[in-house]
Amino acid sequence: MKSDKLLFTPGPLTTSSTVKGAMLRDLGSRDFEFINTVKEIREELLKLGNVSKEKGYEAIIMQGSGTFGIESVISSVIPKNGKLLIIINGAYGERIKKMALIYEIDIVTIYSLENELPKLTEIEKTLASDTAITHVVIVHCETTTGIINPIEEVGEICKKYNMTYIVDAMSSFGAVPTDIEAINIDYLISSSNKCVEGVPGFSFVIANRKNLETIKGDARTLSLDLYNQWTGLETNGQFRFTPPTHVLLAFRQALKELENEGGVEGRAQRYSENYNTLIENMEEMGFKAFVDAELRGYIITSFLYPDDPNFDFATFYSKLNDRDCVIYPGKLSQVDCFRIGNIGRMDKKDIIFLIENMKDVLEEMGVKLER
Repeated sequence: MKSDKLLFTPGPLTTSSTVKGAMLRDLGSRDFEFINTVKEIREELLKLGNVSKEKGYEAIIMQGSGTFGIESVISSVIPKNGKLLIIINGAYGERIKKMALIYEIDIVTIYSLENELPKLTEIEKTLASDTAITHVVIVHCETTTGIINPIEEVGEICKKYNMTYIVDAMSSFGAVPTDIEAINIDYLISSSNKCVEGVPGFSFVIANRKNLETIKGDARTLSLDLYNQWTGLETNGQFRFTPPTHVLLAFRQALKELENEGGVEGRAQRYSENYNTLIENMEEMGFKAFVDAELRGYIITSFLYPDDPNFDFATFYSKLNDRDCVIYPGKLSQVDCFRIGNIGRMDKKDIIFLIENMKDVLEEMGVKLER
């Protein structure tokens, strides 16, 4: 069997052999073991967010990628007379805007540059002046660049103005400590194939039950109806439509491995070590990060293209791929970048492996970087 490539991406990620191995069995969707698996996963997800059912929170699993989870929330929780403030400083904030427009949701947007944090004063000014706004959404780790947005401070402003607060925590949940209740988050969304280190196949929403109970009948779709998905899971522990059984078994194993690593804090430590190793070596080679150090997280980092006519990203990517190193193209609107993720079942030795292969590829391409 051919060995796996190392995925230096924001997901899908490199996974452990035991997570992959957990999928090598079949369970029926009405099997008691499977129903108990779903129950365990929902409980463990709440723990990762420092909340519980007793505290008034629910974990809802939604088939599909992380984007399906985001669209489930956007299309389900905003009433017909609601208005959504979208805070945007990257492509994933823009994607939320596209969703809202498709569903003809009334919106207002606040834009920041892709390497800048949103201005809290502008957010508060907007909420104070536009009393029609009912919901606010922000991306925690904007995977476009790796910038970490100030969800705690925005949560305080939302609480002050009695907003329903939605956080896209796709690339941060499971590796960045997040106290959902303390931050006043009503809906947090992430997916199976990110920092928990499962495989792709479902997203999940951690929701404030009081808010969740108010959205019955507001969904604009059938399959992404968040309220009905929740009530279905609560009634009989089953999905409304065919569940990703193998993916859920893998995720249960991934949760065990996360706990064995020391939980969110333990995973944050490994990812931080990966990030520090990457940054130190990339800067030594002459690469420059797009986002200032104090604004970057340890999940994924965007690097500017070298200022050398011999550099071609497609060639760079292909040659690294041939060496079993998969990086990510950029997604910026104004400058040319590529991205390197530090997450997944990898450690510092894998980062060093990438760096050594980068050096070889750049030499082959005749690219010289200024240090």
